Amino acid sequence: MNTTRNERESWFLFGSLQDYRAKWIRPDVIAGLTVWAVLVPEALAYATIAGVPPVVGLYAAIPSLILYAAVGSSRHLVVGPMSATAALSAAIIAPLAGADGGRYVALSAVLAIATGIVGLLAGLIRLGFIASFISEPVLKGFIVGLALTIIIGQVPKLFGVHKSEGNFFEQAWGVVTHLGDTDWRTLVVGLLSLAVVLGLKRWVPLIPGSLLAVLLGIAAVSVFGLDDKGVEIVGHIDSGLPSVGLPGGVGFDDYVGLLGPAVGVLLIGFAEGLGAAKTYAVKAGYEVDANRELMGMGAANLGAGFMSGMVVNGSLSKTAVNGGAGAKTQVSGLVVAALTVVTLLFLTGLFENLPEATLAAVVIAAVVELVDVSSMKRLYGVWTQRLGSIYGPAARADFAGAFAAMMGVLLFDTLPGLVIGIGVSMLLLLYRASRPHVAALAKEGSLWVDAERHPDLSTRPDVVVVRVEAGLFFANADHVKECIEHLCTDATRVVVLDAETSPFVDVSAAQMLVQLRDVLGRRGIELRIARDIGQFRDTLTKASSDGRAVGVYPTVGEALAERDSDA
Repeated sequence: MNTTRNERESWFLFGSLQDYRAKWIRPDVIAGLTVWAVLVPEALAYATIAGVPPVVGLYAAIPSLILYAAVGSSRHLVVGPMSATAALSAAIIAPLAGADGGRYVALSAVLAIATGIVGLLAGLIRLGFIASFISEPVLKGFIVGLALTIIIGQVPKLFGVHKSEGNFFEQAWGVVTHLGDTDWRTLVVGLLSLAVVLGLKRWVPLIPGSLLAVLLGIAAVSVFGLDDKGVEIVGHIDSGLPSVGLPGGVGFDDYVGLLGPAVGVLLIGFAEGLGAAKTYAVKAGYEVDANRELMGMGAANLGAGFMSGMVVNGSLSKTAVNGGAGAKTQVSGLVVAALTVVTLLFLTGLFENLPEATLAAVVIAAVVELVDVSSMKRLYGVWTQRLGSIYGPAARADFAGAFAAMMGVLLFDTLPGLVIGIGVSMLLLLYRASRPHVAALAKEGSLWVDAERHPDLSTRPDVVVVRVEAGLFFANADHVKECIEHLCTDATRVVVLDAETSPFVDVSAAQMLVQLRDVLGRRGIELRIARDIGQFRDTLTKASSDGRAVGVYPTVGEALAERDSDA
């Protein structure tokens, strides 16, 4: 049996390394070095978002990179600590751990293990299709809200002021009220670090701005003794590799209690990771397997939890760095893992003098690109522009969903915002299903086309030809009936429903059509159906209580020809 390369890879561990070519070693190693330069400072920063010691980010990176390379299907995806899942982790763990720092770290590792278990199970039972149920606008709104929440959480470190608790608006007000307490040295370090990262990213993207800003910040502390002058630094970082095993100080109930929240963590991480993986798979000409991606995310999180780490997911930004540097396979990820081990063994002392303001600048620079104002503006433009009565409601729902998800995060914190976003996705799905496009048709040559899109075409006043661009079923039957009735005028004598674009009809919709026949009949209008696809006639006949079926014709032309002969 013939199989594609992608299908063969799915049967092996380290599938992307099958048929590895020697000429790929150089680009993979260069890509690994480039990603490492970005990953180390960002992993330290994302750990602070999660509320755990910075070194925990490095602990999580090593096993996640190795295990994803072994199980995942993407040749380019880079897995590690990320801002979105780190913020979710903090929101989940903080209420459970209270002021107990040791329990906080342990529960963060438990959450990673729980996420890993959920991911592996979801992949094994092939639930990869679930990601399709979160609409892109809702996910965009959620990510924008999350990015804004992360940024406002880092601003106090940038100014050297007290951080207020609460939602986005409460934290923002806290920053404003404490501006008088700004430490000018901290602010200078933070702003210069931010300028370095953003400036290099914009004008010299090949230079890892995050790493350079970190090195300059460390040098400034060492040379000018800024830590003795009020500038907060990271402080002691444990060197050496973490212990391997289940986190201590937690019980079985903690694992069970975190399985539910782990589903939300996995969903957001999986959605971002799958999007990044698909983007680079298309560029390189291969496919990714959504179910294998779930298993890859599961294995990565399981490994991170067992090595005293935190939750991880696929990174769009670091995958972009990886692909841009020329990576061919997951060897680049294995190189990053090896370099991270070297960092933990020999370079942790270097990062102890890292200013907290510089770390905050790295976080802000990393997530500011997620505040996709242009996408939100496009959605808002669809909301405000004058759309036809048929297209308007469904199109405007996209901005409503995005805005609801964003405000859910900003007002109610990360986890409730996630729930709101998923709920809005489901509501939008139901809304769209119940509001299909019902098009009035006009004839263009031998074709029947949407009259609203072709206003130059003329229509007959005594004839209405319509098309429902969806299956007909109980949820949209009333809407379709109302739309068809609305299209009829006093001059209308026949309505032809072109059923070619309606792949199915259920009993409720069939009964609606029979009722529509009777309602239109009382107005002197005859309902006819053209181009049914086999199921219509039988279902309509059975749905008619008086045994009179709605007239069904092979084509729209034949339905109208009989109308003309009758006339």
